[in-house]
Amino acid sequence: MREILADQIIDHIKDMCIEANCHVSQDILQAIKEKKEVEASPIGKNILEQIEENAYIAKNSMMPMCQDTGMAVVFCEVGQDVHVTGAPLTEAINEGVRRGYEEGFLRKSVVKDPFFRENTKDNTPAIIHYDIVPGDQIKLTLAPKGFGSENMSKIAMLKPADGMAGAKKAIIDIVEQAGANACPPMIVGVGIGGTFEKAAFLAKKALLRPVGQQSAVPYVKEMEQELLDDINCLGIGPGGLGGFTTALAVFIETYPTHIAGLPVAVNISCHATRHCSRIL
Repeated sequence: MREILADQIIDHIKDMCIEANCHVSQDILQAIKEKKEVEASPIGKNILEQIEENAYIAKNSMMPMCQDTGMAVVFCEVGQDVHVTGAPLTEAINEGVRRGYEEGFLRKSVVKDPFFRENTKDNTPAIIHYDIVPGDQIKLTLAPKGFGSENMSKIAMLKPADGMAGAKKAIIDIVEQAGANACPPMIVGVGIGGTFEKAAFLAKKALLRPVGQQSAVPYVKEMEQELLDDINCLGIGPGGLGGFTTALAVFIETYPTHIAGLPVAVNISCHATRHCSRIL
């Protein structure tokens, strides 16, 4: 049984909070650059140029790319031959978030109670998803999620007879209703199948895929491209000010489901779609 010190996890999570908030990932920057070259709307093109400049300033000054530094979401793949020593894994992750948001001067956005709204003042607790996997390593993926786009996410519990056409319509309707509120250009994460909560989890996890990496499942890959084309014809555009760059990518994850249902969840993310991973 391999042992990993909780202090190592704390340090990595702390650094990842700062890194994810100050660095736009290279795949997204490349997608914005390519979209800028073909965007027909002058205002849309200008917005994309401003996004590039903002990313440059954030990286070089180590300042958050957005005022909303998000609620920390952590995907944790734990090898079944690993033992964390010094503190429970959940405590270590939350301590890392606490230190990262404090030392990185990141906005603390988490409240203790959804109704009484008292700020926890350290951005904890994080939302943590655990997956037990083979091996003796731990993979940590941290994805701070701002709520401008999170609030635009929805789930539709469709009937099996609605089929693929019904799922596509539900996805496009949700993106259209989100409009400028989701800070486009968006990354659209979609979870189809499972149960109510599984579909939402899949939609969130889909956002971790690099822009340009399409599904390995042929019909899903085709569906992703069709949806991206249709969404970019909605005319929402960068910043919601018009144009053909409403989304940079549509990612779909699927899972077996019940004979009586067809859950379709859409988790929308803004162009930043912050996340970074480390393997211990």
